[in-house]
Amino acid sequence: MAIEPEPAPQNRRGPLRPERLASARSRLRGGALARLVQACDLLLLLGLFQIKCRGDALLDPNLLLIAASVLVAIGLKGVEAYQLTARERLGAHLYRVLGAVGGSGLAMLAFVALTSSGAAKAESTLGIVDWCLTATPLLCASHVFWFVYVARLRRRGVLTPNLLIVGATAAAQRLVALALAKGDVNILGVFDDRGERAPKHIFGVPVLGRTADVKSHRLLPFIDRIVVAVPSNATARIAELIAELAPCPNEISLLMDGFDPAREHAAQERLLDMPLAHLSAVRRGVVQGALKRAVDIAFSVGALIVLAPALVAIAVAIRLDSPGPILFKQRRHGYMNEEVLVWKFRSMRTEASDYAAARQVTANDDRVTKVGGFLRRTSLDELPQLWNVIRGEMSLVGPRPHAIGMLTGGAEASKLVESYAHRHRMKPGLTGWAAVNGSRGPVDTPEAVRRRVSLDLEYVERQSLWLDLTIMARTLPCVLGDTQAVR
Repeated sequence: MAIEPEPAPQNRRGPLRPERLASARSRLRGGALARLVQACDLLLLLGLFQIKCRGDALLDPNLLLIAASVLVAIGLKGVEAYQLTARERLGAHLYRVLGAVGGSGLAMLAFVALTSSGAAKAESTLGIVDWCLTATPLLCASHVFWFVYVARLRRRGVLTPNLLIVGATAAAQRLVALALAKGDVNILGVFDDRGERAPKHIFGVPVLGRTADVKSHRLLPFIDRIVVAVPSNATARIAELIAELAPCPNEISLLMDGFDPAREHAAQERLLDMPLAHLSAVRRGVVQGALKRAVDIAFSVGALIVLAPALVAIAVAIRLDSPGPILFKQRRHGYMNEEVLVWKFRSMRTEASDYAAARQVTANDDRVTKVGGFLRRTSLDELPQLWNVIRGEMSLVGPRPHAIGMLTGGAEASKLVESYAHRHRMKPGLTGWAAVNGSRGPVDTPEAVRRRVSLDLEYVERQSLWLDLTIMARTLPCVLGDTQAVR
């Protein structure tokens, strides 16, 4: 495939970088949003039927209204009114809505004309016309609202997926060209190992470095998927790249090159069907994620209300015990390596605060205050993190957040286990599978780090609502009965 000469890049950001970068944690799924719009349409049609139907029995006119509502719902789906793509214009979208309502109305009028006569025919015709004249502006108004709202989400960078490409190949060029044409994904950059021989950009999308640079690049927390674009027959090179990218918590896909051109032409109707073979990352359903978030909010808000007197008492005790702030804040790793500011009750002397976790807490640590010692033994120092849960930065259950750059035996803990960052494929938690299975407190040896990571990854793979509730139920007995863990 011949590649057209590339235009000079306008800036280092590239043409497919959104106005604002949103972390992977805050990204919304387009499919879930489309189902929400569809559900709103169904509720609107149901409400309209309740208003328009007459009498207590489902007589013929009412049955016709039910049929019209069903036909409109099917029609809206059929004309792809729920795609809400970036390239679609509002006028074209409203034509889809009008076509679905108008087509359903005409079908029902034709049915009435063929099956009814006399007064029944006139009554049914008037009912259908009245229903269509009411449904059309309501559905159009609803879709205008959603269209504008979705456009706003795109500008905020929370709806369109963000990609990185590894390999400045012909396949990568086709993918970038298609993304520029359709606008359904953001490609933030390309990485390539050819050094000086690598291009500076692909159609304006900048080449940011080598494959080894991906793991520590500042864009990584904003990336939904890493795409490896290499020739499909370069099996050894593919294995090398996948091994090098294995420590990344992000989803990794393989962009196949060199397949049937006819398949490629058909696949270009959808941006990522070139094809993309899924390789890694944890996938979870929308319902499961929504249930987990609902439990987080309900329990956290309830706990803050119930524990408010205890929180005030702890704050007073800290202030009376030693000078300094009541709360301690520390940057830690969150979802997809995002840096989040985690809150705790201060348990150490202010001048001895260790923001970088260069020295983990040991038994009889002279930095810990009297009140702090009690708070750490009972884990009450973690209660302010309920606010992190409400903000969506943490969850009630998940891998415990570790400080960025935390040292274990003089070495950075994240370097001791290759799959360390995979524990960030879920939000960090107040408690977790590791905590209730004996891995609680500091991880001060390489063996402790490996065990903690192993338990965290086991939770990431097994996570379910029932498992979360089980861990929450086991947490309090574990905390009260654990007299050996150093905290």
